[in-house]
Amino acid sequence: MQSPALDESKVTLNYHQEAVTGHHGHPDHRMFGVFVFLIADSMTFLGLFAAFMIYRTIMPAWPPEGTPELELLVPIINTAILVTSSFVMHKGQDALKKGDISGLQLWFGLTAIMGLAFLLGQGYEYFHAEFGLTTNLFTSCFFALTGFHGLHVATGVLLILSVLWRSRDKGHYSSTSHFGVEAAEIYWHFVDVIWLVLFVIVYLIN
Repeated sequence: MQSPALDESKVTLNYHQEAVTGHHGHPDHRMFGVFVFLIADSMTFLGLFAAFMIYRTIMPAWPPEGTPELELLVPIINTAILVTSSFVMHKGQDALKKGDISGLQLWFGLTAIMGLAFLLGQGYEYFHAEFGLTTNLFTSCFFALTGFHGLHVATGVLLILSVLWRSRDKGHYSSTSHFGVEAAEIYWHFVDVIWLVLFVIVYLIN
C-alpha cells in the first residue's frame, strides 16, 4: 500500500508534466493562442493608428484650430511608469524560474500597483482636459485611442491580480509550470509597446 505522501508526489509530478506537454499528453498550444490573440488585437490598434494618421494628413490643420494643446507632463510620467513596470514584471518571472514564489508575488504586486498608477494618471488627464470627446475630430481620436489602450491596461492589471491569486496555491506555479505568469507578462509587454507608439503619434508629432 502506497503512502499518502507518495501519492501526493505523483499527483504533483503529473500536474507539472501536463503543464509542459499539455492535458493528457496532447501538445500544449496555449502560448500559440496567446500570440494569435495579440496579433489580432494589434490589427485593431493598427487600424486606429492608420485612421489617426490619415486624418492628420488630409485635414487642413491638425489638430484643428482652437484645440487646446495636450499637456505632456502626465503622459511622460505615465510612459516612465509603464516602461519601468515591464522590467519590474520580468523580475517576477525570473524569480519564479528560481523557484521563488515570494519574489514572483512581490514583483507582480508592484507591477499591478504601477498599472493602477498609470490608470490614475490617465484619469487625472481626462478630468483636467480642456476639451471633450465631441469637441472635434482630433479630440474624438484622442479619447478613442487612449481610452482603448487604458482598457487594455486595466485588463492587464486584472491578469496580474489573477496570477497573484493563483500563486497562493502551493505548487500552482513553479519553475517548470508558469504559463499564466508568462502569458500575463507577454500581454503586459504588448500593452507597453502599443503605448509607446501611441505616445509618439498622439503627443509628440502633432
